[in-house]
Amino acid sequence: MELWLLLDVIAAFILDIFFGDPHWMPHPVRFIGWLINKTEKVLMNYINKETGEYKLRRSKRRSGIFLTLFVVGVTFLTVFTILRIAIFVSPVLFHILNIYFIYTSFAARCLAVETQKVYNELIRNDIEKARKSLAMLVGRDTNNLSDKDIVRGAVETTAENTVDGVISPLFFAVLGSLVGLGAPFVYGFKAISTLDSMVGYMNEKYIDFGMFSAKTDDAANYIPARLSGFLLPLSAALCGMNGLQSFKTMLRDRRNHKSPNCAYPEAAVAGALGVMLGGNNVYFGKVVEKPTIGDAHRDLEPMDIKRTVKLMYCSAALTLMLLSSIYMVVLYV
Repeated sequence: MELWLLLDVIAAFILDIFFGDPHWMPHPVRFIGWLINKTEKVLMNYINKETGEYKLRRSKRRSGIFLTLFVVGVTFLTVFTILRIAIFVSPVLFHILNIYFIYTSFAARCLAVETQKVYNELIRNDIEKARKSLAMLVGRDTNNLSDKDIVRGAVETTAENTVDGVISPLFFAVLGSLVGLGAPFVYGFKAISTLDSMVGYMNEKYIDFGMFSAKTDDAANYIPARLSGFLLPLSAALCGMNGLQSFKTMLRDRRNHKSPNCAYPEAAVAGALGVMLGGNNVYFGKVVEKPTIGDAHRDLEPMDIKRTVKLMYCSAALTLMLLSSIYMVVLYV
């Protein structure tokens, strides 16, 4: 049974590489988003009854903790219950659903497709469309970005989502499979990740309410991000890029970000490409100052988007091989 669970993860990974996220297919993350929205509205009604700044902030933080625990718990238990029912009906049905849930947790092909749109529009010199396509991928304001800033945004989001959308789901899917809970584990992570993307903003509305969600997301990605700091330089070497410079840049600049995790993959990619990432961005009309990452040995160019996607795919394959090897050792040694 345990070996079949690892094979489920491998099958799910292959499905994502070939098919990505078809728009016609029902996606469990939509349920998570719906659950977050409904729960947030209920909690906000409770919060708005508080008076005084101290009580209001305390209420927001407590409600944010409840939101995170509730959404992650409901998501985990829903996937767990569906799979428990399925295994009583048929082992084949169980594996089909297990593969489906794990497959929908990966975002490699989807990310590659969306960044390819940005690349294509830049090649056609359609800056307006490139800005709009990038806006679908990043939280920063894209209305006034130059072509090089658009490339930087696409490269940064691909590097960051190499962890969030590929390495972390693989990590939790394989780790969970060791105890027979691959899909529930990975969807617990997806709930955390979705919470961070919806309420984890450091603006006036969410700085207190979304604090616990953001910190939980940091904790969930802690090990995978550091794993990327080693696998991306190795990927760079395998892909004909500068693996040594990638590793050195990662070690030097891994803390050059407000997030404890994002700079690991971004610095590794910056070093591999020989470019500078990071720097100031505009969020909700306000300039947010950020340190730079990497060295500008050359200017960013559209082809860097495709190079970063190549690094993402290679590091994803290396992650799967590494985790599968660890799985087999734990299983049989």
